Amino acid sequence: MRDVFYIDNVDQATTLLKPIRLQILQRLDESRSCSELSDYFGSTPQKMYYHVKELERAGLVRKVAEKRVRGTVEGYYQAQARSYWLAPQLVSQIGSEQAASDQANLRVLLDLAAEVHDDIGHLGNRSATGEHIPSLSLSAQITLPDKSRRAEFLAELQTVFQQLATKYGTPSEDIAVTDEQGFRLVLMCYPKTDEAPPATSQSGSEPPPSIDSQN
Repeated sequence: MRDVFYIDNVDQATTLLKPIRLQILQRLDESRSCSELSDYFGSTPQKMYYHVKELERAGLVRKVAEKRVRGTVEGYYQAQARSYWLAPQLVSQIGSEQAASDQANLRVLLDLAAEVHDDIGHLGNRSATGEHIPSLSLSAQITLPDKSRRAEFLAELQTVFQQLATKYGTPSEDIAVTDEQGFRLVLMCYPKTDEAPPATSQSGSEPPPSIDSQN
């Protein structure tokens, strides 16, 4: 499997316009059958087969094996690469520049959420052994009705975030930071997708004594 697959063909790019196909590509980081995909996505093997075959036709996945299951031969497919890059010149041919930018930003947000999920899983294992894991979470519902208000909020937020990172960040590369001293501060902001949660909420054990900023 390649690390990066560079998409510079319109047909390949158009194949990925359906969100479910992007999710299938992510799931095919290992070889899987359409039945396994249908169980994971809560769909039917027939629908998964259709999408997988479209991805295969576009050269984005490949069949890597066949197995006989209950009297039928089932194909196993795997993605061609771990990540996919879209050529900039295709943006105007498959969608607006704004849409492409939004998708890119959401992908970064999703990747960051996945990193946090993975970190919490490892910390949970350490906590299960009796180790004290200090943590803090904050959540708030805000209203940004127009572009000028969003720009004002973003500028203020960046200023405060940078001030915190500068004040509490790692002093220098020469100073080692232990697991007990180093913390990760993550900030996310996106449009609400359901009923509004309470105005503010927070949880955690004791507040962390320092913050290790990672941009």
